[in-house]
Amino acid sequence: MSTFVYMVRHGESPKEGNERTRGLTKKGYLDAQRVNDILKNEEIDVVVSSPYIRSILTVESLAQQIGEEVLVFEDLKERIFSSEGNRLSDKELGPLLEKSFSEPDFSLEGGESNADCQKRAIKVLKELLETFRDKKILIGTHGAVMTLMMGYFDNFYDLNFLHSTSKPDIYRMEFNEKELVKVQRLWGKILLKKTYCH
Repeated sequence: MSTFVYMVRHGESPKEGNERTRGLTKKGYLDAQRVNDILKNEEIDVVVSSPYIRSILTVESLAQQIGEEVLVFEDLKERIFSSEGNRLSDKELGPLLEKSFSEPDFSLEGGESNADCQKRAIKVLKELLETFRDKKILIGTHGAVMTLMMGYFDNFYDLNFLHSTSKPDIYRMEFNEKELVKVQRLWGKILLKKTYCH
């Protein structure tokens, strides 16, 4: 038996506002419905999310469909880039991501490093793989923390991968115990399919 993890990056959200409380744009809500349509026949067992509102809103209709609550884990939140709690502009974020992926321990004052973010998120992911073994787990997530979780298992998932993702996006990861055996992109026209031979 395999355990499946569906990484669902949140839909489009407003450019301004607090990281934790920003919701979705009109397009974000429409895309969240498309996420639901794509995954409704996957027989998801449990829906988990980052505590950030845009992430919860992207996956909550799927949780309602299976009659479950969204399980929120604080440590699945997006990487904390700065102490302000507000979204960094794309102009600020670009160079910061470049430096962070080449120096995993680098962080701005009051923020966290890629290494620290990966460590906290992977701890939750490993617990989920243990608790829901042989089940199908959906995780409402964000670009950087999703890339860092996936990159823990395969360094193909790096900054170039992050730049190639969309909002929303869906990746189905298949695990044998805690070993990654296959990744497939379920969103959009570009098909990513990676199979690991051990």
